Amino acid sequence: MRIAVLGAAGQLGRDLCPRLAALGEVIPLSRSDIDLSDPLSIAPAVITALRPDVFVNCAAYNFVDKAETDVETAAPVNTISVRILARVCADSGTKLVHFSTDYVFGADATRTTPYTEDDEPGPVNAYGQSKRQGESMARYAPEHLVIRTCGLYGVWGSGGKGGNFVETMLRLAERGTPLRVVNDQRCTPSYTVDVASAAVELIARNATGLFHVTNSGDCTWFEFATEIFRQSGVKPDLTPVTSAEYDAPAKRPAYSVLSTAKLAAFGIPPLRPWPEALAAYLVERRNKPS
Repeated sequence: MRIAVLGAAGQLGRDLCPRLAALGEVIPLSRSDIDLSDPLSIAPAVITALRPDVFVNCAAYNFVDKAETDVETAAPVNTISVRILARVCADSGTKLVHFSTDYVFGADATRTTPYTEDDEPGPVNAYGQSKRQGESMARYAPEHLVIRTCGLYGVWGSGGKGGNFVETMLRLAERGTPLRVVNDQRCTPSYTVDVASAAVELIARNATGLFHVTNSGDCTWFEFATEIFRQSGVKPDLTPVTSAEYDAPAKRPAYSVLSTAKLAAFGIPPLRPWPEALAAYLVERRNKPS
């Protein structure tokens, strides 16, 4: 199997590529190869020349707050370019694997049970809307696999955003910065190692359609931060706040926990609980070569 991975050097891509190697030849691609921010620059010949059996898109515009005003950048990356990729994959008989987000939900303010793949999306911000449209665009490829996940963090960080949530919390705590973290947004922070491993299983089993892939359990961002500091032995100045008090430019879902029952029914065991995944992450970051 030949597997092309766009966004190979990113937070998820860095954990995905070495695991995909068990399935065949991995072709890592970067923005210099295919720039999703400029749909007109995407040359079908670049993809067809690679002759991939599977094309994995890990690239995305994920600046949630900035997307509220930066539509001219977010829409091409998350929507228009995904449609072009899907059509090229359709023409070349290539399977498209595309990653999406729990932020396609949130409009149901009364929700308290995990969303399934059959639930109707309802984004509450521009980023979620662009990703929801991107899911639809991915379906232009007859052979497609869309993987929704949530709150990703991995040891390779999230470069464009200045680090993932765990690293941001630890960095600010080390500086002695008072921390205000929202305690009314419930989701499932997910470790890229676990998400990547499940994604490889789905690809290996030739899964198609839509799957939710997250660690098990759920928490608020304040609860997540509290556990980060507990496991790290750090005692910061940490205060829970409401979303209204935090007043971010983009509204977030109050509840966006994803059900992974379909994943389990497909024969892939539930991913470990998020506190266990966090513990593994903290060990990995300590052992990561400098």
